Amino acid sequence: MKSVIAENLVKTYDKGKVRALDGLSLDVEEGTVLSVLGPNGAGKTTVVRILTTLLRADSGSASVAGIDVIKNPEKVREVIGLSGQYAAVDEILTGYDNLVMFGELYHLGKKQAVVRANELLERFSLTEAAKRPIKTYSGGMRRRLDLAASLIVKPKVLFLDEPTTGLDPRGRQEMWGVIQELVKGGVTLLLTTQYLEEADQLADDIAVIDTGKVIARGTSDALKKQVGGERLEVVVEQVHVAKTMEIVAAVSGHKAALDEGLRLISAPVSTGSAALFEVLKALDSAGIHALDVGLKRPSLDDVFLSLTGHAAEEKKEEIAEKKRGRK
Repeated sequence: MKSVIAENLVKTYDKGKVRALDGLSLDVEEGTVLSVLGPNGAGKTTVVRILTTLLRADSGSASVAGIDVIKNPEKVREVIGLSGQYAAVDEILTGYDNLVMFGELYHLGKKQAVVRANELLERFSLTEAAKRPIKTYSGGMRRRLDLAASLIVKPKVLFLDEPTTGLDPRGRQEMWGVIQELVKGGVTLLLTTQYLEEADQLADDIAVIDTGKVIARGTSDALKKQVGGERLEVVVEQVHVAKTMEIVAAVSGHKAALDEGLRLISAPVSTGSAALFEVLKALDSAGIHALDVGLKRPSLDDVFLSLTGHAAEEKKEEIAEKKRGRK
């Protein structure tokens, strides 16, 4: 059963000059995680806002938990949770007060709102900070509290719009753990992200979008296969580079590539570990000691670059950071 269905969604701005969504279609199976992967400006947040009734599409149709988002937005809101890119909590109030307030806004009643707030504070490891104002929380704590608020009514379908944006690596790992626990509990999840590793870690299925359209769909492994199989990689001393390139090419059946700075020789292979064993045997026979040797599978970075012709946002940020570090 499909918990989320979007068909041919179109959304334009600036009198039709900007197409945020350009006939986008996707669906999510009940009890699974779909990651919508794309760079900033690809249309990720727009599709989430439409599916959660915060924005109306110009054309197309959509339903969540079998409910039409256009005809019955109030009913949709009763069965969903939403955590956006920025924590939607009151900084002056405490964590506890925020959750109780959300519970009362969802008509839980004071007593039930208190019970649910305490359950969520414990679940998200925020009990010790429950009575502190939100302005004293770290970025990771705020994100966890915002996610807790989105679960106040135990939603059937949860939408997380770039939930780890702005977090450091440790905070991102902690949030991944929280999300994985939610999925084990049977929640259907649509997760948008620009972090390739995040999609790889969390998703059952991935939809790659660019310029408002889904340009590829499949599991992480299936998408990686689209850009080819494994690559054999060998690092040797400079004096052995030429001979090693001959050996790698012979094992691969393809011309070997060389990264001169790293003395890294590589070529595509289709026989996996057998190719690794074969190249080690040939190097040993030639009296060449490999400094490093291994098989590299395509990454989602490779997939994204292959599909879109440009790097994902996180890679752009990494490159910019490296450049700043050289100054």
